[in-house]
Amino acid sequence: MFGKYKFNQLSKYCKNDMSNFPKYRLALLGDCSTQHMAAAIKGHAYTKNLRIEIFDADYDQIFSQVMDSDSEMYGFKPEATLIFMCVEKLYQTWLETPIDQRKNFANDVFDRIKEYWNCIESNCCANILQLTFAENDDFVFGNYACKKSDSFIYQLRKLNLLLMDGCIENKNVFLIDLCKIQSLIGREHLYDPKLYHIAKMPISLAILPYVAANVVDVIQSLCGVFKKCVAVDLDNTLWGGIIGDDGLTGIQIGELGIGQAFSELQKWLKELKSRGILLAACSKNEETVAKEPFEKHSEMILKLEDFSIFMANWEDKATNIRNIQNTLNISMDSIIFIDDNPFERNLVKSLIPEITVPDLPEDPSQYLPYLQSLNLFETASYSEEDANRTEKYRAETQRESMKRQYANFDEYLQSLEMKAVVSPFDEFHMPRIAQLTQRSNQFNLRTIRYTEKEIEAAKNNPDKITVYFTLKDKLADHGLVGVVIMEKQNEKNLFVETWLMSCRVLKRGMEEFIANKMIETAKKHGFESVTGEYIKTQKNAMVADIYEKMGFTRKNDNIFTADVNDFKYKKTFIKEQQQ
Repeated sequence: MFGKYKFNQLSKYCKNDMSNFPKYRLALLGDCSTQHMAAAIKGHAYTKNLRIEIFDADYDQIFSQVMDSDSEMYGFKPEATLIFMCVEKLYQTWLETPIDQRKNFANDVFDRIKEYWNCIESNCCANILQLTFAENDDFVFGNYACKKSDSFIYQLRKLNLLLMDGCIENKNVFLIDLCKIQSLIGREHLYDPKLYHIAKMPISLAILPYVAANVVDVIQSLCGVFKKCVAVDLDNTLWGGIIGDDGLTGIQIGELGIGQAFSELQKWLKELKSRGILLAACSKNEETVAKEPFEKHSEMILKLEDFSIFMANWEDKATNIRNIQNTLNISMDSIIFIDDNPFERNLVKSLIPEITVPDLPEDPSQYLPYLQSLNLFETASYSEEDANRTEKYRAETQRESMKRQYANFDEYLQSLEMKAVVSPFDEFHMPRIAQLTQRSNQFNLRTIRYTEKEIEAAKNNPDKITVYFTLKDKLADHGLVGVVIMEKQNEKNLFVETWLMSCRVLKRGMEEFIANKMIETAKKHGFESVTGEYIKTQKNAMVADIYEKMGFTRKNDNIFTADVNDFKYKKTFIKEQQQ
């Protein structure tokens, strides 16, 4: 529960060669000692193949670093700023606050924190990571403090709630929930009084790796690294027993005995599905037998329609996971495989090292608490479209089946009756546009991440042309699937600052449709040429030559250009639809 690595192990990783890892710049500010936290963050990032360069400010320098526009922090040009204000310092401020002013204590502290946020946003483009305050009751009133609005614990909890409400309003702020971590491990493990009094470290060395892991999880999600799919075994994982041997009445599921543990796991997976995580069944079994509990057992929480893909056969699990990955068209490192059998887990880990395979406890009652403690589903964004993701991928499986019914691919594409909406950025779609920039890794020409505020700034910038694309066909409405931002370099040329697309609509003519629209847009605005750039990342090799495929001319290794008047438009069966 306390994390995989000890602090001294993470510190050693800081000295290893990270030159080939992607780089991320983080500023760390605290009103307490932060040097060991910086080392733990660097070390944990190394285990995730991420090189974090940290500007670690001097002790208790939050105000001077944030409020001075010429400070070392702003000179560092961080991509994110992590603010750690400890509850021990907060309590000292509380003691210095006159009793008649304590009812406003939380609001006053939050106003100061908001001032920090606003100043950071005014002076740089960094995201803001803010640690919540660990709980620390002074026990002056005992349990009665919950009824007394001017007690410290009441104001502390109110302050954490204000932070949560504040980051809903401010899309560039992301909380690292130290209070949640404390609820898992206990105050006695999180806080070492002797360590704080000697070194002003409010988090014990034993727990620093766990806190660092949460920080790195959020940073990875901001970089577009997150989990999209859970591939799950069935027998002894979603229910107790083996359906092929024990039969429908013999498996354990429901409110009685150990069956409740499996029901709770299913409820959690259903919540993940509602959030937008894809579920895939991966079972060694006859398909008809494997489906029987979903179709006939009255106490099953999950149903067949909750799964984007259902794979039950006698192939090895690694082969089936590769088939799941190919069908869903997602990266292997975005898949989590859950299986009770150590042999199957080791097989998959050995053959597919990119995949995440949690080592489930032997006791099924511990499955859910263990999986929840791993924080596997960190995200930097959420939109209402996420809730419909399973239906979209189920439609994709149906489309794959339809392909085989047509004589050629063009005939198949025509049969889909595809329609697209092309429109400038608008306020309604800004959350989804920002989310797509954060999540798209493979079809992303320059892999620039945008927050909602940055998307709004691009929308309002007269030197930029912004376009989003939606797509639907006779099987499903895919929603917003493409984003293009073009910048006016001069009177004659438009530069494609961003071109990205959801991989789930690849190879349907959407690439050609967007390329055609970029040229049409440039021509409409009186430009003579369009220039594009490809910046290589670990995941976007699939679009290395997309500009050439679309008819652009390569100027050097990474730059491509198209003449607006001589451009040969690409064939596509997608029809533009007015909003």
